[in-house]
Amino acid sequence: MKARDLIAKYEAFCPPELSMAGDVVGLQIGSLDKEIKRVMVTLDVREGTVAEAIAGQVDLIITKHAPIFKGIKDLVESPQRNILLDLVKHDIAVYVSHTNIDIVPNGLNDWFCQHLDIKETKYLSETQPGFGIGRVGTIEPTTLENFAFKVKTTFNLDAIRLVRYNDENPLIKRVAICGGSGDDFYKAALKEKADLYITGDIYYHTAQEMLTEGLYALDPGHHIEVLFIDKVAQLIEGWKEFEGWPISILRSQASSNPFSHL
Repeated sequence: MKARDLIAKYEAFCPPELSMAGDVVGLQIGSLDKEIKRVMVTLDVREGTVAEAIAGQVDLIITKHAPIFKGIKDLVESPQRNILLDLVKHDIAVYVSHTNIDIVPNGLNDWFCQHLDIKETKYLSETQPGFGIGRVGTIEPTTLENFAFKVKTTFNLDAIRLVRYNDENPLIKRVAICGGSGDDFYKAALKEKADLYITGDIYYHTAQEMLTEGLYALDPGHHIEVLFIDKVAQLIEGWKEFEGWPISILRSQASSNPFSHL
């Protein structure tokens, strides 16, 4: 089968048009007309991912984070450019699904809510009529620390940052969440009367502003989006079975999380 057959099915589920303005989505490397037998789903495309794809004779990578996000002026060999050059040399196509998988119903932010038992959800901030980024909903009342441990355990984290002063441990009932780097949306969490906001890469001064305005937060890191791999692979496996596609689906095992804690 051709790459375009799989991508057409994926885009029917998760239209690129849902992406936020200026986002990078769609085919970045290769051709949709190429024949595919082995497809790999990954969160990032880094040197380890590429080595894994080459060893696995992968024809198409579906990734959340684009390998080309900023403009490039050359493809001269260098540690960063070699990631792209190796993909081209081995004829590995790369398709990117970024904020559209965050926004689409039953996409990444809804999957987060399912894993954390966040109920009665709605989108956090509207991106276009009827659609929005992030989610906000209710949980069984619990303390901030208890819920922080739940997030840490659910996503198998070695640490989690709590945004609070001193040892405050308030009761939490309403939770907002946005995968990736979502501290720009904390005012939307306040507007939706959330007690707690979960997102990655929270900036120091933004954390202080949150607390001043009465919002607690958890920063589990950007990498919890790794859930993308298993969930998207499951979708493709379902389509494969229904359509009878002659392809194999691989879940990337290469580590792309640049952070750890002592």
